[in-house]
Amino acid sequence: MSLDVHPQLLRALRAVLDTGSLTAASEQLGFTQSALSKQIAALETAAGTQLFRRGPRGVEPTEAGHRLAVRAAAILDQFDAAQRELDDLAAPLGGRVALGGFPTTAMALVPRTIARVRAEHPSVGIDFQESSTPVQIRRLRAGRLDLAILSSGEGLPDWDLTGVELERLPSGRLMVAVSRRHRLARAGRVGVAELADEAWIAGRGARGEPQFGAWPTVPHPSVVAELGDWSARLGFVAAGLGITTVPSLAADALPSGVVAVEVDDPGWEGRSMGLARIGALTPQAAAVRVALFQEARLIADRGGR
Repeated sequence: MSLDVHPQLLRALRAVLDTGSLTAASEQLGFTQSALSKQIAALETAAGTQLFRRGPRGVEPTEAGHRLAVRAAAILDQFDAAQRELDDLAAPLGGRVALGGFPTTAMALVPRTIARVRAEHPSVGIDFQESSTPVQIRRLRAGRLDLAILSSGEGLPDWDLTGVELERLPSGRLMVAVSRRHRLARAGRVGVAELADEAWIAGRGARGEPQFGAWPTVPHPSVVAELGDWSARLGFVAAGLGITTVPSLAADALPSGVVAVEVDDPGWEGRSMGLARIGALTPQAAAVRVALFQEARLIADRGGR
């Protein structure tokens, strides 16, 4: 049997696997649930096997579904890279730079970098893709990104960076975000013991994607909500429903009802931020790199405030 299918069917497969739900996947892709179900059924017919099973918590991939999804990710990356190369041929002199970053980089670092590049190099455009570190590494290898801002350190996997050049970006410390009405809001800085009895708002992402949760060294934290979007998490914090961890690079972008507080924790080694690339940079990508370092240094020097 030859598996000859439209790329959209592979995108449907990836969306269902990443979200764990036909409903969530259909919302992500912009299809009705019925249309998405038909796409999965068509892919199963072409593959000649069942790709998903329904379970109490949504749909779970079969072994065949999981294996096909791994291949689908690589195939879709190549499709996107090919489209980008064709787009670059028609781009004006100066060209475009594909930049990736994990979600909190989009709160201040990336938009400030884009604004700086736009002011200093008007002919250079930046296409920003927000995704987790493992997804960025995959896209970097597939040629879909020129530069990728990665996170590494305690509590995160040892990413496979074979063939990837990584420069450490200036970065501040991990902090906690609390409501302005919270007892710690005026403290500015607290010891980790002060966090022991707090309720936590944690992040929730696709399978395998690292998220900010409770403070890393708090034993048996009470997590009262897991939310996928930063605006939702911070909305819960502003309402006094719990507190959450945030990197200092996001402190400037917190809503008015939320305050960032530093934490003294000798048991926490911290995390770092790096700028990754493969091979030599084009002149426009080099300009973006310089702007990223400038903005990251400014944010780190003032502790995100």
